[in-house]
Formats: sequence, C-alpha cells, structure tokens
Amino acid sequence: MADFYAAVFIGLLGAGHCLAMCGGVASAMTFSIEQQQRSARQLLAILFYNLGRGISYIVAGMIIAGGAAALSQFFEIKSALLWLRLLSAIMMLLLALYISKIWQGLQKIEALGHYFWRIIQPLAAHLMPIKHPLMALPFGIVWGWLPCGLVYSSLSWAAVSGSALQGGLIMAGFALGTFPAMFSLGLFSNYLKNLLNSLWFRWIGSTMLALYAVHTGYIALRQMQYIQ
Repeated sequence: MADFYAAVFIGLLGAGHCLAMCGGVASAMTFSIEQQQRSARQLLAILFYNLGRGISYIVAGMIIAGGAAALSQFFEIKSALLWLRLLSAIMMLLLALYISKIWQGLQKIEALGHYFWRIIQPLAAHLMPIKHPLMALPFGIVWGWLPCGLVYSSLSWAAVSGSALQGGLIMAGFALGTFPAMFSLGLFSNYLKNLLNSLWFRWIGSTMLALYAVHTGYIALRQMQYIQ
C-alpha cells in the first residue's frame, strides 16, 4: 500500500501541473454545456471527465504492470523487476527536480508521447461540444492519454508493482490525488493554484518525494546484491 499512498501524494503534489495542462480543457468542456441548469451540469461534467481520466490511468497502469510482470516471468529474469524499480526511483528523482523547478528535463520524456497523442487527439474533437454531462466520460478517457511527465513517472512506479491489478491500483491512487485540483475549477481554483505553486509547497513536497525515491533505489540495489 505504500506505493498507492505515494501515488496519491504524487497526484496531489503535481496538481498545479494538472491545472495548467488540463484546466483549460475542462473549463472549455463545461462552457459548452447548455445554459439551462449549467451549474449542476458543469459539476457532473467535471465529475465524469475526471472519472474518464482515472479510467485511462488505471488501464495504462494495468497494461504496463501486467506486461512487465509477464516479460520478467517469460524470460525468467529474477532481477528484472528490481531493475525496473531502480528506474522508477530515478524517474521519481527527475519528477522531484521537475516539480521543484530545478530541472525541467522531464519535458523531453513528455515529448515522446506526442507521437501517440496525435493519433488519438482527433477523437476528442468529435466529442465536442459536450451536450450532456455523460459525454464528458469518454472525453475524459481520451484526454487521459495526454502526454504528461507526472503520468509517465507514476507509470514507471506501476510497472514494478508485480501484477496488473497492483499497477491499476497505483494509477488509481495517482488519479485520486489529482481530483481535488480538477474539482476546484471555479470558486477555489485561484486559491488552490497559489497554494500548489507556492515555493514552500513545491520544495517540501519535492524533497519528500526525492527521499522516498532514494530509499526505494537503495532497497532495490540491496536486493540485487542478494540475488547475485
């Protein structure tokens, strides 16, 4: 469960990034809803949009984790998951640097996902305008595949979970962590943006994340020594 809580924390920590990347999309989606009963419909639309994002994250986590577990068993490489865990620890360190704004190199990894995004992005255009809140669910599912360094870092964590179920659980935790920021669109959005982008919040959060990554990497290296 430690990885699940870490994923929730990553989602909360990166919420400012989520607002920057997806906030505009979510706002445009809700504005397309008919004026009648707009407030209630907007709330439902945001709910279904975020559920859709969460579904995509969970599916991606299950695919990555299930594939990694299957490959490690097929090739009978005992240390395969440990090497992946070490890689995930490195990704967490890069994410800590990214959130603290010390180094933005994670954006280069984000760029790799744009090739896949170009294929599925047109699907989102066909779903606009959102005429009913339920239409926001498939819209969120599509936008859940938007290239994002936070998502990729969390997926690296899910990859070493050992099973598709655990990988999906970790990504569910990540999605849960991003929900408060996305639901804040409107009344509390400015306050939350200022909090999430504040220097002290970013530094404390990124330091905690870096320490957890170092601890995880250390444990992986120690376990490799025992196997050898």
